[in-house]
Amino acid sequence: MWNDEEMMMNNWSDLLHSSTKLIEQAAPSPQFPPLQRNLDQLEALSKKLKSKTLRAEAPSQSISATRLLAREGINAEQLARDLKSFELKTSFEDVFPAEATNVEEYLQQVHEVAMVSAIQEAQKDNLQNFNDYMMKVFEEDWQKEKRDFLQSLSRISTLPKTNMPDTNIGSRPGPVVSMSPSLQLSSRPSGMETVSVNEKPVLETKASAFGEVVKDLNNVRERGLLFRPATAFMGVYESLGQEASTGKSVNMQKIWHLIQTMVGENRVMQQNESKKMSLLIGARRHLEWGHEKYIMDTIQTHPAQAALGGSVGNLQKVRAFLRIRLRDYGVLDFDSGDSRRQPPVDTTWQQIYFCLRTGYYEEARNVALSSRASNQFASLLTEWINSGGVMPSDIATLASEECEKMLRTGDRLGRASYDKKKLLLYAMISGSRRQIERLLRDLPTLFNTIEDFLWFQLAAVQDYPGGSSSTVLSESSVPYTLDDLQVYLNKFEASYYTKNGKDPLVYPYVLLLSIQLLPAIIYLFKEGGNEGYNIDAVHIAITLADHGVLSCGTGQRGIMDAYIEAASLIRQYGSMYLRVDNLQMALEYYEQAAAAVGGGELSWTGKCSVDQQRQRNLMLKQLLTELLLRDGGIYLLLGPSSLEGNTELGRFLTDYKSRQQFLLEAAHQCQEAGMYDKSIEIQKRVGAFSMALNTINMCLSEAICALSRGRSDGECRISGLLHSSNETLETFKYCPEVSPGERELVLEQQTVLRQLESILAIHKFARQGQCIDALRDIAKLPFLPFDPRTPDAGVNVFQNLSPHVQVCIPDLLKVALNCLDSMSDTDGSLRAMRAKIANFLANNMNRNWPTDLFEKVARSL
Repeated sequence: MWNDEEMMMNNWSDLLHSSTKLIEQAAPSPQFPPLQRNLDQLEALSKKLKSKTLRAEAPSQSISATRLLAREGINAEQLARDLKSFELKTSFEDVFPAEATNVEEYLQQVHEVAMVSAIQEAQKDNLQNFNDYMMKVFEEDWQKEKRDFLQSLSRISTLPKTNMPDTNIGSRPGPVVSMSPSLQLSSRPSGMETVSVNEKPVLETKASAFGEVVKDLNNVRERGLLFRPATAFMGVYESLGQEASTGKSVNMQKIWHLIQTMVGENRVMQQNESKKMSLLIGARRHLEWGHEKYIMDTIQTHPAQAALGGSVGNLQKVRAFLRIRLRDYGVLDFDSGDSRRQPPVDTTWQQIYFCLRTGYYEEARNVALSSRASNQFASLLTEWINSGGVMPSDIATLASEECEKMLRTGDRLGRASYDKKKLLLYAMISGSRRQIERLLRDLPTLFNTIEDFLWFQLAAVQDYPGGSSSTVLSESSVPYTLDDLQVYLNKFEASYYTKNGKDPLVYPYVLLLSIQLLPAIIYLFKEGGNEGYNIDAVHIAITLADHGVLSCGTGQRGIMDAYIEAASLIRQYGSMYLRVDNLQMALEYYEQAAAAVGGGELSWTGKCSVDQQRQRNLMLKQLLTELLLRDGGIYLLLGPSSLEGNTELGRFLTDYKSRQQFLLEAAHQCQEAGMYDKSIEIQKRVGAFSMALNTINMCLSEAICALSRGRSDGECRISGLLHSSNETLETFKYCPEVSPGERELVLEQQTVLRQLESILAIHKFARQGQCIDALRDIAKLPFLPFDPRTPDAGVNVFQNLSPHVQVCIPDLLKVALNCLDSMSDTDGSLRAMRAKIANFLANNMNRNWPTDLFEKVARSL
């Protein structure tokens, strides 16, 4: 304690000594005379100074802050207003205060909080995903139920609900037919737009013109002659003159040319080409045709720079195009006449590439052979041309190794950018997936247009049986396949290709070029709009189905699935003509729908598979039945009065027995659906008069029962049935081709008809109050033992009656009892009849007759 005080005193002494020395060293100044203050005075002065400073501190700080903000270009007033609306949010520490006393406990607390938050977020995400999944399942189930309902409705939409005699079957308007593919045999959801033939004159003209081509196609195929549907459709489309220059890169005329080229109608096809490879080569030829037009347009736009002169050779066209394209690079090698001048630009690889790109394969080979730089490449190119793009594994390996060498070396200093064409050509020849994917990844700007990109991809695609080569030895040798191309293109949405709908045909154009035929058709059908693209889509489907190539490029999709979906589209389009009662045109498209299921042209000659032929026959019968049940369908398919082979039905069913069997099945379907008038008419056409009379007797029996129960429509219905029965018997009478067995059956049905007419007459007498006449006719009925003058008949007489007569017996007995009750018995004959009726009921207690009938008999005794 004493030591501390002594130390403090020493410090103060040192401080006093230092201040004294400072005063001695300071020179006196006249302006600032020396002042001497003790410690108390200094303390008082410092407090006074401090009080003055506190009053001016805030304004001084505010001014300094404003000056600082102004120096940085910040408005202090605006900042103050913004700070008023500034909201402070709770931080992690505010919500979860750190109570830990060391780092380990703090980290443990943070870990627990993070885990709880993660679990809560995961639960929330799982609940949302579950709800989304359930909603998706509900929507899919609803779509399936709706599809099933519409399909069942479409099968009975042409069938009336009742069988009225004076109602013309099919007189009511048919179902509203949409151009949407509510595919009967497909699981694809329907969302297409409705476009009818009568919507616009332009579309009507287009549909009519295409319909005539379909007629010609069916006619030619039935006779086994040659026909080129794509060429015919394209010619008709061009003759309509509907294509206008709208600034769009792809129009429908371009798509029709692509279809024509893909199916090989405007080129010579090699015999060893598979269908898939033929489509690929056709798509490539179409792109080469388009590039040739582009070259000629460029040359015509820049004639001076092209300097084509009088030369019209293919190589001269390419060189003229290169003069324009490479005008900024200097003198080109093929224009250099003086070797002493500056070395010209080597265009060897440019010439080879653009010759191939334009379809000038022979010129490309000649350029490769004539240049030292490409002499090694010439042999590879020759093999690629001769093999149609499918390279042997050893040659493909050489090209792939050359690509690896170039990629390892990289771009040398001073090397021109268009030398990359060499790398592109070697990668194309190699057909290696690795080289092509690396080329696209490292040189994304190598292709100027999507057509150039797709041409390169199509040229590089390799087609091996089973989807891959059996000689693949390493990763670098894995071939680039059509599936790889399709997967790459499908990474992008349709809006990417169409520029959000500004160029709508680009996407189906890309799909067709990549051999995704059915998706392209469905997209065109769906996005038909006011341009009528859906009409083109249907006829593109007809063309591709006729050539039997719809299943190419479908990947995992079944072969029959593609044909069934295309057939459903064609059928849906054909059913549109039913709305305007144009059954003939609907028949033409239905015929094409059945042919599509059967594999196209091969189905007409019977060269398709057994399953395809079966599918074709099933669909054909289904569609013919649909037409047959329409108003006017019988006249369309069977003609005025015969079942000969020169009818429309004879076009499809050439054998008489097959036609007869088909019509009998259709009549049975009509009968099951309650279309008795149609059934009777078809049975009469077939010559099944006994079946027609049986149907008439059944309907007449039901009408008599309805009349006895007081229904007002019974008389009208009965009148029509009696008229139909007389017509049937008259036709039977003058028909020479009736077998003895059929004749016996007709006589049996005629007997039943006469018995029903007798019962009908009794009901009419009773309704008119003529009870005596009614009872007299009842007593005369040979199949009922009610004549008082004759003994009781056996039960066998009643059991041999037709079922149509048996159902009328209970109502007939009620009529008899009512008549007996309304008359007085003078001679005992009425009592005898009552007894006979009672005995008759007693002998038939096992029959399911109404209870009130037995009660009525019991009361009358």
